[in-house]
Amino acid sequence: MSDKDLSNTSRTNWKALEAMDDERIDYSDIPPLTEEFFEKATLRIPASQAQQLVQIEPDVLKWFQAQGDEYEALINSILRHYIECFTERQK
Repeated sequence: MSDKDLSNTSRTNWKALEAMDDERIDYSDIPPLTEEFFEKATLRIPASQAQQLVQIEPDVLKWFQAQGDEYEALINSILRHYIECFTERQK
């Protein structure tokens, strides 16, 4: 992609588009998604979002959240501490 591509200004009338009902949107130029499409499709998650894909049981998450706004940092520090202790035991 060139610098020229990045400097283009959209000529889309965003206010008109946002005001439009879904029924008025013309999808006729978009091909239907077939079974073959989904067989070949690949889910790609940006790395920044992939970090957040760990499933935590609701009661465990609720406990951490009750500890304060920095609960994510607390979870990370506890996991890091566990790794360090586990690594020490392996030596």
